[in-house]
Amino acid sequence: MMPPKVSVIIPNWNGLHHLPTCLDAALSQTISSCEVILVDNGSTDGSADFVAANYPQVRVLRREKNLGFAAATNLGIRSSQGEYVATLNNDTQAEPTWLEGLVGAMHSATDVGMCASKLLFYDRRNVVNSAGIAMDRVGIAWDRDGGAPDSVGDLQPREIFGPCAGAALYRRAMLDQVGLFDEDFISYLEDVDLAWRAQALGWRCVYVPAARVYHVHSATGREGSPLKNRLLGRNKCWTILKNYPWPQWLAYAPLILAYDLSATAWGVLSRKDWSVAAGRLEALKALPAVLRKRKSIQACQGYSSHLAFARLSPVEAPWSVQRRYRHLTSRSKNPGF
Repeated sequence: MMPPKVSVIIPNWNGLHHLPTCLDAALSQTISSCEVILVDNGSTDGSADFVAANYPQVRVLRREKNLGFAAATNLGIRSSQGEYVATLNNDTQAEPTWLEGLVGAMHSATDVGMCASKLLFYDRRNVVNSAGIAMDRVGIAWDRDGGAPDSVGDLQPREIFGPCAGAALYRRAMLDQVGLFDEDFISYLEDVDLAWRAQALGWRCVYVPAARVYHVHSATGREGSPLKNRLLGRNKCWTILKNYPWPQWLAYAPLILAYDLSATAWGVLSRKDWSVAAGRLEALKALPAVLRKRKSIQACQGYSSHLAFARLSPVEAPWSVQRRYRHLTSRSKNPGF
């Protein structure tokens, strides 16, 4: 039997109420030769048993406890067979042509290793949640076009920094070279880290606006929660320490530190939220291990810090940075960086 063209990996933790919508859509894709794998992260709501009983087409991998998005997704990838690997959040509803659009874009060139979807808010289907991820030169990542009105006529694929792993397609050959998600991240920004490593090895990412997915934003990790803020702060530091190129670091380090200290101070002083500072301290405690990862990444054959740096967006004023998250902060009062 021929292996499937695409493997769809869906990590799940207590998402039973989302699964019928997500799985019905994933199993209704127009592309042929597709396998769907649900990785259950120690759910206590009966998710795994429900899927096993009602969706026999879906392969269920059970974990005893919740180890986060990165580890669950990696387990699914290692257990899959597809030439391409799609990652999909459990709180999504993909349009029937979602995978077909992504695979078509990946066929456009052999060095396209990642494809990004257009994520729209589930409850505001004319508003963009994410059009892939962007990263600027002070190490701040955000969802491209977040909060913008959906432009239905925008169908032209274009090159960007990386995909949001909530609905992304990866070439297995790229993952074999670059590696999978960093499981130490647990959740959040693991897709940014992976995209940066891939860009540094010459892999490109294409955004496919015709590949549309509706997303219940932060259904698992509540926007603005202390846990999410701590992980975002920690993982942001790790992403920079692992990937930022040394020559450019000399020039941009003062700005990076200034922006990050300002974001930390804003969280602590305005919201009395010490989790943002706790995340940064946790990142520094792991500095030796992170620097070992950095050395390993830069030792890869074909690594070029200049390739990835060229994809970083210019530095913007702090008030412009906050506008990137306005569509989220209006709900959560979370600055997002």
